[in-house]
Amino acid sequence: VQLVESGGGLVQPGGSLRLSCAASGFTFSGYAMGWFRQAPGKEREFVAGIRWRDPNTDYADSVKGRFTISRDNGKNTVYLQMNNLKPEDTAIYYCAARAGSRVYNTANGWGFWGQGTQVTVSS
Repeated sequence: VQLVESGGGLVQPGGSLRLSCAASGFTFSGYAMGWFRQAPGKEREFVAGIRWRDPNTDYADSVKGRFTISRDNGKNTVYLQMNNLKPEDTAIYYCAARAGSRVYNTANGWGFWGQGTQVTVSS
């Protein structure tokens, strides 16, 4: 199983980024996918999740209305569109996968993780 994130970088407050997570080594369409983030000195926190059947999605309150998670089962890829970014969104963003349809908002519920991509929001 391999999850590879991309799309992170430095952006000014109010800007946008689109993260991608390319998955391989498992039947992507049978897995729920999620995004988590971890800032320095803080625990890893849930950002967004999507069941294997869109449009069932979940979001942390802190990102609702600004972030959108989506998936392309034909490309084995999940995306996180992040708009109106704030300095407090600065973190390493991780892609996660778990077998089945449920989305858990805790890191313990996910079986597979990517290496992460850094997102920095600063002027």
